[in-house]
Amino acid sequence: MRRIPLLAFVFVLLAACTPAPPVASPTDTPGPSTPTAEPSPTVTPPCPNHPTPACTGVPPGTKLRKLKLNEDGEAYRVRKRGTVLDGVHIPGVLLIHAEDVVVRNSRIDGYVSNLDGEKSFRFSISDSTVGPAKGCITMPAVGYERYTALRLHVRGNSDGFRASGDDIEIRDSYIYLCSNPDDHSDGVQAYDSGKGLIFDHNTVDQRFAKDITAPIFLTDGRQRDITLTNNLIMGGTFSIQVREAGGKMVVTGNRLVDKSWVYGPVDSECPRIDWQDNTLVTIDEDYTITGTVGPLECVG
Repeated sequence: MRRIPLLAFVFVLLAACTPAPPVASPTDTPGPSTPTAEPSPTVTPPCPNHPTPACTGVPPGTKLRKLKLNEDGEAYRVRKRGTVLDGVHIPGVLLIHAEDVVVRNSRIDGYVSNLDGEKSFRFSISDSTVGPAKGCITMPAVGYERYTALRLHVRGNSDGFRASGDDIEIRDSYIYLCSNPDDHSDGVQAYDSGKGLIFDHNTVDQRFAKDITAPIFLTDGRQRDITLTNNLIMGGTFSIQVREAGGKMVVTGNRLVDKSWVYGPVDSECPRIDWQDNTLVTIDEDYTITGTVGPLECVG
């Protein structure tokens, strides 16, 4: 598995991508650097259809406590098992180097990584915003294995989610992708992956990134048991690329914005995929589906 060096946090804050649509920014308030486990009273409003900035990320009205970066002024590293980060603002990278960490109702201006050399650590993250409001970081916003991500607003990273191991569940999230020159931007990418990836009811917008591969790019040859369901996707060279996976491959109920790709809608290993009820659609500026163009056939 490819490992990211601990201090490789190069923030390439170039205006190489169109900024993500605005999202309500909670007020940052000063506070202690030690996070609290107190639950936040705010709740993210439910998404009426597919996820948008309005119903993902930090819930409106949340007061965030800015944490002091404790790793070379670039990152906040968690070392204690079971730590809960609730209602915090991390003005850099979040390194999860302990088991069973919980992140919720929080804003991370860099990216989230659970790798420490050859080790990885299980964590969950929900109702949080990941990535800078301006510029573009050439990194996956969330990675790499053994994690659950729910109702995230991902922005300002060239990759949305990295799947580099087992047991990954990503649901109800909005991913707005950017790119820097020579990037290969992806919404969810398998890289030395493992078993069990669920990618359900997410919106991936790659229409305005220039250096791209695909909103869904799962072709590394090691992945097993992939479930891609009920997503709204747009952009990419080919929008859906699923190949060389083992076990079950399920691609059902997805909606692809018509003519949003460069080369074609699908390049996948069709005979081995359970491919059902995928369609081409049109949308408005709020990601509401305005029409159905026709069925989305598997090609490849």
